[in-house]
Amino acid sequence: MAQHPLCLKLCEGASMASMDTSRCRYAPHHLVPTPRIMYRTPRINLPGLQRCRAESGTRASAVAREIPAEVSAAADSLESKKKKKGLETDPAVLWQRYVEWLYQHKELGLYVDVSRIGFTEEFVEEMEPKFQHAFKAMEELEAGAIANPDEGRMVGHYWLRDSKRTPNPFLKQQIDSTLDAICNFAENIISGKIKPPSSQTGRFTQVLSVGIGGSALGPEFVAEALAPDNPPLKIRFIDNTDPAGIDHQIAQLGPELASTLVIVISKSGGTPETRNGLLEVQKAFREAGLDFSKQGVAITQENSLLDNTARIEGWVARFPMFDWVGGRTSEMSAVGLLPAALQGIDIREMLTGASIMDEATRIPVVKTNPAALLALCWYWASDGKGSKDMVVLPYKDSLLLFSRYLQQLVMESLGKEFDLDGNRVNQGLTVYGNKGSTDQHAYIQQLREGVHNFFVTFIEVLRDRPPGHDWELEPGVTCGDYLFGMLQVWKWERRQLEKYWLFKSGSFLF
Repeated sequence: MAQHPLCLKLCEGASMASMDTSRCRYAPHHLVPTPRIMYRTPRINLPGLQRCRAESGTRASAVAREIPAEVSAAADSLESKKKKKGLETDPAVLWQRYVEWLYQHKELGLYVDVSRIGFTEEFVEEMEPKFQHAFKAMEELEAGAIANPDEGRMVGHYWLRDSKRTPNPFLKQQIDSTLDAICNFAENIISGKIKPPSSQTGRFTQVLSVGIGGSALGPEFVAEALAPDNPPLKIRFIDNTDPAGIDHQIAQLGPELASTLVIVISKSGGTPETRNGLLEVQKAFREAGLDFSKQGVAITQENSLLDNTARIEGWVARFPMFDWVGGRTSEMSAVGLLPAALQGIDIREMLTGASIMDEATRIPVVKTNPAALLALCWYWASDGKGSKDMVVLPYKDSLLLFSRYLQQLVMESLGKEFDLDGNRVNQGLTVYGNKGSTDQHAYIQQLREGVHNFFVTFIEVLRDRPPGHDWELEPGVTCGDYLFGMLQVWKWERRQLEKYWLFKSGSFLF
């Protein structure tokens, strides 16, 4: 599988004010270091982003809602400190900050650079007790503590990445046996051992996934980001109850409906939108003279309405969803693993990468924990109360759905009226975004000269094609170089800053 290193750049509004995005990489005019997070896409840490949110251990408050006086006072104090301090502009100080705060994980190829987020040492010290509380709470959750008092449920999506961490042998056996069953089933489908009954091709050629919310966003994102160019089975999604959208997907399948494996995903087994999609697909099968049960797969909780229907009607397969895995964190369960495996993605490798990242995010030191470091930046940039939104701009087509995935992962998790102690907090962090090279003009124009109501995470492509496949339009310039515009300015500027600092110090670091 080809690997494409990436770079995420976090930036607050004021730090963008002097950057001219219309300039190419050959005409930079300010010396600033490049904030970056780099990682290999086959090990994208989807669960780690969830951990980033969870480990912040903070409760933010919405501006337009009634909030407790002590919460409001703390937020006002934070905002006041930011106004007094401002963002650093001295090149030498910025370089020193870059060196001091750069996080590296060499095994995963992950680098986190937050030097353009202007948090202060005083702020870090102030947040330290909250982070220690969060680290302890996360340790308890992973050990099996009840995370949802109202429903008496554990939260264990991190066990999916490392079943040895489950609090009892029964859960470990459930996870391991499900993973083995998914791998075996996918292999039998791809090899043609399990065949559609009415297809002339003699094998399944398409996957149609029917689900909504967390049952769709994760699989859609991974399909765009990690699937090979020519997967063994192509995948389509019905993720809405829009009749025209459903008709379009079925029409696009055409005669291949007879060789389409339909995966129906619903944790409760009774989600209305998913049920509507299922009924529409079953109608299309009847009209085509096909037996849906011979091509249907259910992913749901055991003994749910969907599970019982699939069992009674004799569907091709059934895979479990566990009550301790929420929909928005279910990508590493059967919800995401089965569609990924059917597309030829190495799901065991994906789980291994996520597990390695989990280990990194268990370190109880903010500066050496990438998830905690991001949480620190998010909290600082949004004044601890969600006063600014987060824009995500990926400069790669395959990561276009990243912002949509993060919208649910972050906003559904943080958008709460009360905290676990019953205090009214009305907290949240709004997330949105689009494709970098296409939409940067609008977002960055607003960031530089408009209302400073958001901060940006830029996702840069560090290698456009696999090794040996690069091609230069002109000496030293590839097609991918034209993606970045202002990001290439940052590259040039950082190199000039490195030269400046080396000259000033009279030493050589590289």
